[in-house]
Amino acid sequence: MTIWVDADACPKPVKAILFRAAERTGIDLCLVANQAMQIPPIKNIKSIQVSQGFDVADNEIVRRVQPDDLIITSDIPLADELITKGAQVLSPRGEMFSSNSIKAKLNMRDFMDTMRSSDIHTGGPAQLNETDKRRFANALDRYLAQHLN
Repeated sequence: MTIWVDADACPKPVKAILFRAAERTGIDLCLVANQAMQIPPIKNIKSIQVSQGFDVADNEIVRRVQPDDLIITSDIPLADELITKGAQVLSPRGEMFSSNSIKAKLNMRDFMDTMRSSDIHTGGPAQLNETDKRRFANALDRYLAQHLN
């Protein structure tokens, strides 16, 4: 099993939690982004820098992911594609997406897209807070406890 991170938009505190978990468990962690990233010098933590462009990092993750890998992303269309491939998807806010929940998320995303294209300002997601970080860390710990035994 590998943990893949859609790293361009992944908050730094979430990356820090992932680095600690990878070091503690020895699980492979790979961050994929359009830019160079600093990662700790730990042998099971790697990064892949892809070229600039729309969905280039997403496409690289989809290409490499295996069933039962865990992917960290808040990108709903990417999450849907990964779930279809049999992967597990966890948001940086600690929400584990499923084949059931992702369809509702896609519908809401499309609705909000329509609102924004109609010049209705919907605001963006709230800034990551301590509760979100704790929720992510707890969800990650639960997942790792279930899948590393």
